[in-house]
Amino acid sequence: MSILAGLYRIVEENDNTVLIELASEDHPVFKAHFPSYPILPGFALIDIVADCLNDVIVSIKMAKFIVHVKPDDRLSLEVKRSAKGRTVQIFKNKQKVSEIRYETM
Repeated sequence: MSILAGLYRIVEENDNTVLIELASEDHPVFKAHFPSYPILPGFALIDIVADCLNDVIVSIKMAKFIVHVKPDDRLSLEVKRSAKGRTVQIFKNKQKVSEIRYETM
């Protein structure tokens, strides 16, 4: 079973933006990271981005995590596409929480 199973759901999407809602703190990812202060691990956020965009990540060029992402958060993934990859800025309540730049197949 994938760690992504039940971790998020897509609320809305268009060409350059995907709005997602995360699971509650009862999800196994949040129970493990960290039990007394559940936050989404950076690797899981990268996996969510790749899954939402149907991308196979070949190389991560930059990953910046600015603000903790917590259970039940709604995130907006704003995507800029290039021939070799993507730059994704992630926002929560209009505040930037992360930016990821990667190459795809």
